[in-house]
Amino acid sequence: MTLRQLTLELTTMANGPEAIGRDPETGRAVFVPFAIPGETARVEIVEERPTFARARLLEVLTPSPDRVAPVCQHFSECGGCHYQHMSYAAQLRWKRQIVIDQLARIGGIDSPNVLDTLPSPDPFHYRNHVQFSQSSNGKLGFVKSDKSVDDSVLPIVECPIARPEIMQLFDQIDIEKLDVDRIAVRVGSDGEPMLIFESESGEPPDVELDLPISVATVNGDGESLTMIGSDHLVHEIGGRAFRASPGSFFQVNTAMAERLVSAVTESLALSGGEAVLDLYCGVGLFTAFIAPVAARVIGVESFAPAARDAEINLDEFDNAELYESPVELALAYLADHTNLQSSDLRILLDPPRSGCDKSVIDHLVALAAPRIVYVSCDPATLARDAKRLIAGGYRLASAQPLDMFPQTHHIETIAVLER
Repeated sequence: MTLRQLTLELTTMANGPEAIGRDPETGRAVFVPFAIPGETARVEIVEERPTFARARLLEVLTPSPDRVAPVCQHFSECGGCHYQHMSYAAQLRWKRQIVIDQLARIGGIDSPNVLDTLPSPDPFHYRNHVQFSQSSNGKLGFVKSDKSVDDSVLPIVECPIARPEIMQLFDQIDIEKLDVDRIAVRVGSDGEPMLIFESESGEPPDVELDLPISVATVNGDGESLTMIGSDHLVHEIGGRAFRASPGSFFQVNTAMAERLVSAVTESLALSGGEAVLDLYCGVGLFTAFIAPVAARVIGVESFAPAARDAEINLDEFDNAELYESPVELALAYLADHTNLQSSDLRILLDPPRSGCDKSVIDHLVALAAPRIVYVSCDPATLARDAKRLIAGGYRLASAQPLDMFPQTHHIETIAVLER
């Protein structure tokens, strides 16, 4: 089958890894990876839908001044990075614009107040957690950008966005094909790596290692089993040490996590007498910095390993409470069983990429806190949830993008909503 080719002018970026142009024949939006707005390109249509199409970039006819040579030899074939062809200044500009576009299009917010994207101190060498897959012959690599090929895993020899300690371990290990879903490497602030085998069963594979590292397995529920060495990592943020179990989430960019914490605590605008609900609190990263400046802080986390880590990380604070529960159930309980005064209440949200369940938004509207700070890793679900909160009596005061994930299309945003 001959695929249709056309010349396309790219005009904007999608909330994803592609630039967008308009098909001159049909008028439909065409999504093109590895292109930049302002470029003219020759593309090949690989998927056609009633309202849009996807294309493969064949040739850049008129390059953007923002186009740069990718640092990594695997770029464009590897599905991990999406923006290495774009200057870092352009990445920051487009991430801000994507947040504006999503808040306007999905959230229905006219001229949203979106601040300039806060840059990462190092746009490379930042990831403290990398998940490798195995190719058909057992080589470690990442899922290819083109997932339609027979072996969807690309064996790699480098990863410029990974912490150097991770790649040093990568160069030292030779693992045969295992019955696991992924092989992860995490590294804490001390630089000591942990090798983690992830599978639904969590059954430990047969491995022999002559390396001074910790080794663990993680099952489908996130529960871990220590095979060798330590049962947790330690991340230091703002002079505080945080314990994180192998299955617990922790920000992958340690340097930017400090900026995130600082921006969140500033956005809460605490004067000392407030109660703060820290929802989806994870291992207690934000909670530990809120507790010293709030009268009371209540953390809610449904993921059991993270809640156990948070219990240890928050042990020193008498004014910190922790609930291991889905957020919607915890909010229903807290509304009925605790004395939360709306005027003294602040709410912090850091939900997963899917955003908040509608019942969570309904509870928040009923609580009527004067200020909600929403930490989002997806502008689309942030915009959807902001629209629901605005319908419940809030307004978007500001949105601060942060570049937690340089070279990728992912965007972290701190949104401040006021009643």
